[in-house]
Amino acid sequence: MKSFWMCFVPLFFAVDAIGLLPFFLQLTEGMDTAKIRRVILQSMSTALIVALLFLAVGTAIFDLLKISVADFMVAGGTLLFTLSIRDLLTAEKKDVATDPESIGAVPIGVPFITGPAVLTTSLVLVREHSTLITALAIGTNILIAGILFSLAPTIHAFLGKTGSKVISKITSLLLAAIAVMFVRRGIALFLSEGLTF
Repeated sequence: MKSFWMCFVPLFFAVDAIGLLPFFLQLTEGMDTAKIRRVILQSMSTALIVALLFLAVGTAIFDLLKISVADFMVAGGTLLFTLSIRDLLTAEKKDVATDPESIGAVPIGVPFITGPAVLTTSLVLVREHSTLITALAIGTNILIAGILFSLAPTIHAFLGKTGSKVISKITSLLLAAIAVMFVRRGIALFLSEGLTF
């Protein structure tokens, strides 16, 4: 159970579903309830498939290249830190050209739910925890994102645009702290195992 929560929490901040609410509302503006529901299901299925495929392929590649847990924790943590700092310093998520029929898959499913932060975090976590636990944590977070999207109008009315942005910045800050933890633990593991450069 502890292992699950160790995977769930970093991925929760990496997904940042609350920070995506204004973007989701903008993309689905004017759509009827049935179509919004289809968009949510499309985004969840796309995000889950991409994340699990990347998890399987990424793990196999790193095993083939003999990349250690310590190696990837330092590299992944550094990349994750860069991504979170970028989000902290950016005013808002970039808007992109969209097709109304496929917005659930792109850009909502990928890259906004399952983006670089989620992919990097999942590959760091799977080096410490089992693939099954990491996959369950990914699936749970994507499900939560879908639930929040279905409640988007209510949540956005409560938080407002400013409130959503503030929460998004807080999650980016926490993600940066988690990234530093990954690097610190990677270096500690590197030293404790007496690995050579």
